[in-house]
Amino acid sequence: MPVPDDEALETHARRMFRLIYGIVRNVPDAQDLTQDSLLKALRRKGQLKDSRKVAQWLNRIAVNTALDFMRRKGRVGFDQLVTIPAAKTESPEHGAIRSETRRWLNRGLKRLTQRERTALLLRDVEQFPAGEVAKMMGCSPATVRSHIANARVKFKRYEKENPR
Repeated sequence: MPVPDDEALETHARRMFRLIYGIVRNVPDAQDLTQDSLLKALRRKGQLKDSRKVAQWLNRIAVNTALDFMRRKGRVGFDQLVTIPAAKTESPEHGAIRSETRRWLNRGLKRLTQRERTALLLRDVEQFPAGEVAKMMGCSPATVRSHIANARVKFKRYEKENPR
């Protein structure tokens, strides 16, 4: 695996953090798991066959690390995301809108089970194919589709009850 420059590494780490946070819903745990994921990637860099798929490979490591953590802990923490790193060129108005939207989304995501939330984030946000999501979650593609369908129904209900 070619060594990414600092900016590329920061981009990968931020994406991995967002993905992991979406699963564990706890900032300190997501930070620790992001570091663990990056260390695993460095130790296993020989496993990467296609250097054009670094992001996908890192995402898979991040998801598996988060899911393993959730299985070991058997818990879901719903701590609020207190500080969100702002974009480098963001107006205060845009930052406030983004924070408000993030709080609204987080409240909606709390209504989903861990598996529904994970499947939805991997499929709709990270845009992994259902088969790939199934491998990451250790279940069948049909189960993934079921989790996603249930999550979408619950989220649409939340959206109807809580318009932005």
